Amino acid sequence: MQVRVFYHDKCFDGACSASLFTRFHRECIAQGASYEYHGLVHRAGALFDDSEFTGDENAIVDFKYSASPRITWWFDHHLSAFLTPQDQQSFLDCKANPDCGERKFFDPNYTSCTSFLAHIGSTRFGFNTAPVADLIHWADIVDGAKYESPESAVEMAAPAMKLTLIIESTQDDTFIPRLIPLLTAMPLAEVLSQPFVAGLLPPLLERHQDSLALIRSRAEERDGTIFFDITDHPLEGFNKFIPYYLYPRATYAIGLSRSSFRTKVSVGSNPWTKADPAKMVNLAAICERYGGGGRARVGAISFPPDQAEKARIAAAEIVAELRAKNPLG
Repeated sequence: MQVRVFYHDKCFDGACSASLFTRFHRECIAQGASYEYHGLVHRAGALFDDSEFTGDENAIVDFKYSASPRITWWFDHHLSAFLTPQDQQSFLDCKANPDCGERKFFDPNYTSCTSFLAHIGSTRFGFNTAPVADLIHWADIVDGAKYESPESAVEMAAPAMKLTLIIESTQDDTFIPRLIPLLTAMPLAEVLSQPFVAGLLPPLLERHQDSLALIRSRAEERDGTIFFDITDHPLEGFNKFIPYYLYPRATYAIGLSRSSFRTKVSVGSNPWTKADPAKMVNLAAICERYGGGGRARVGAISFPPDQAEKARIAAAEIVAELRAKNPLG
């Protein structure tokens, strides 16, 4: 059996989910299967190419729902999991069918897709998650921003944080597919020490310091919301906790950035905020108005690279809305 696994690309939880799915599938579903990995990114326009769903089984983890009948497995935990009402209805119809419903799962209450997949695997299929408990633990920390402090998130002492930096920054399409099988086969520190991984870290740490200095020079905080525009310095990724490291009392951060394939509006909230959660805004709902999505506390909107002005207008509108709704004001 050939299984094609489609995962949220350039994302620690996406890579961990793909690795955990592989181990679960191999141990509980098809011991002799072979696996291929394909990253998916949020971008303006179509997210899926159905012609790539050519496996005997095709799985999507940590990414939006596809109604394609070729998709046999799906796991996601994002509030904005469905592109259209038709997709959501397709999922509901699937859940009403025992054969389909036992292979497609959605629950936005889980911190990471990795922990959600582990729960489903263990409770529905008898999957033993004990050997991968550390991976699940770190997927929750990274994807749920459950760091002890902004310093621990930005200074990145833990192997998981260093791997996150590499995963989010790589431009090599073969790197994450090569990394995925290792994540559930060895401790994260050992993964980080592999020659094809370790050599990538020093220049990325230097670049991290450069992005910290850049955002420090651009970010401004007012009424509990930080805003920065670094579109004139194209980056494939940056540490999303830098704004709160610089302004620890802020509640929200809006970042406007540009990469090779999109102009992105990042919309986040401070994991260490003292604000009353009941007074905070659902960021996924805001992003959905502009064609983006995410979760209640973090989201993003992707525009084509040549639509920076539209992205700038959207960012300005969101900044104004959040500054007017400062929960600590």
